[in-house]
Amino acid sequence: MTELPEAVRSRLQPVNRTLETLETPAVLIDADVADANLRRWQERCDAAGLVNRPHIKTHRSVAWALRQVELGAKGITVQTVGEAEVMADAGIRDLFLTTMTFGAAKLARLGEVAKRTKLAVVADSQEAVDAVAGAAKAAGARIRVLVEIESGAGRCGLADPADIAGLAKHIAASEGLSFGGLMTYPAAGKRLQGEQVLQATIEACAAAGLDVPVVSSGGSPDMWKDDGLAPVTEYRAGTYIYNDRALLSRDTATPEQCAMTVLATVVSRPTAERAIIDAGSKALTSDLLGLNGHGQILEHPEAVIYALNEEHGMVDVSGCAVPPKVGDRIHVLPNHTCVVTNLFDRMYVVNDGKLAGALPVEARGKSI
Repeated sequence: MTELPEAVRSRLQPVNRTLETLETPAVLIDADVADANLRRWQERCDAAGLVNRPHIKTHRSVAWALRQVELGAKGITVQTVGEAEVMADAGIRDLFLTTMTFGAAKLARLGEVAKRTKLAVVADSQEAVDAVAGAAKAAGARIRVLVEIESGAGRCGLADPADIAGLAKHIAASEGLSFGGLMTYPAAGKRLQGEQVLQATIEACAAAGLDVPVVSSGGSPDMWKDDGLAPVTEYRAGTYIYNDRALLSRDTATPEQCAMTVLATVVSRPTAERAIIDAGSKALTSDLLGLNGHGQILEHPEAVIYALNEEHGMVDVSGCAVPPKVGDRIHVLPNHTCVVTNLFDRMYVVNDGKLAGALPVEARGKSI
């Protein structure tokens, strides 16, 4: 049997079940596939001279975050203060929070995290910078702030290089803060456009007398492409640990590199054309991401999960040569793994085709 990584093995919870007797719906993680995905991406970053800063919002798992750091990630990316608290409690000290923080209670928590970690955050306004500066001062901590840049995705961020350089100067002059660099999330397929924005902004910062120590980019769909990476120093990707149907559709991953499936049971066949499974919106993501159906049933690829209610998935089986029967157990490849992770308290780890135990999802629900 392939040995599980220590970070995973040491946190496994025993389960008095086999794969055949596991209650459904349940999320299965093929540990060999997941670990191979982590190693492959770290090797890619090392070869490209990129700092790997994986996004843990995909797995929200202490075990897998520690494994990523063990393999060579400089630190991790978190999306919420709650995720940061969980990972700081686990001993991970280099954290990058890529959403902006407001509200007295949440800013106080941010300051506490900054006291015990090397914390970086983002900002795209003077208000956001001042809020973080207040948290740093109250906690007696120092926080790095990267300016978020809009490079084509239509999300948060500033687009004008002069405005960005101006905000960077405001960060550098703020007590308790240091200017950490630039951060962006380019639209899929448009990283070359983002490269032009980044280069212009680096030049504007240099003209303002500011060094840009970090240029952080991200996005799983384009993670294996080299175009547009010239100014980038670190990369944030998350979904690559498990991969999913959306990345499969973009040729970012192969079926053999998909580590997560949702185990479900066919609970009804009310008509010849329709099957009902016990995995609905509380087990499968409702994200379609341009795909046909809410996941792919691996045993019946012609079937379409065409609708979800909370506990059930409605499946069109009219295209199946041999449709599933009531009581059949099937594996669904989800459209979007990150959402599925947050629907379950634990993931069931499969090692060499056997159920090895369960991993808690420690940051599940930590969305504030």
